[in-house]
Amino acid sequence: MKIRDATAGFKCYRKEVLETIDLDKIRFKGYAFQIEMKFLTWKLGFHIVEVPIIFTERREGTSKMSGKIVYEAIWGVIKMKVSSWFKKYSKIK
Repeated sequence: MKIRDATAGFKCYRKEVLETIDLDKIRFKGYAFQIEMKFLTWKLGFHIVEVPIIFTERREGTSKMSGKIVYEAIWGVIKMKVSSWFKKYSKIK
């Protein structure tokens, strides 16, 4: 994908994109669902526009990242990419 950060930014999806993606088949549960949604949007041929958001350093609290989320983000994304080599993507439902 030709975007800089697949997990960040404000997300807006056109109705056509959400009607094309089978949302019941989104596998990722953690932050990686953002990657999966953008990846499917891109593979289906839709246009992605990135609008960056600048966050300041955390001053209080703790991260919500868990080992499971990190595992999913690394291995799940690799598995998603490899399986995409053997799948056809079409905007037609």
